Amino acid sequence: MSEKQEIIKQIMELQREFIDLEQNGKFSAEQYYDNEGDSELAINKRKHEELATKLVDLAHEEKGSHR
Repeated sequence: MSEKQEIIKQIMELQREFIDLEQNGKFSAEQYYDNEGDSELAINKRKHEELATKLVDLAHEEKGSHR
């Protein structure tokens, strides 16, 4: 599996975890907007952002462009 495919797989898993947390009411509105905390949601949001940025960087690298 390519690095991009692995990143996409990880992003999709984080999205499934977020949907589960949301549907089961496992976080508050405050936690939703807290990116710095140590809640499962905040950790997942930071990881998602990191992976999304890596995916964009790989796409730019592949096309020889810069952002």
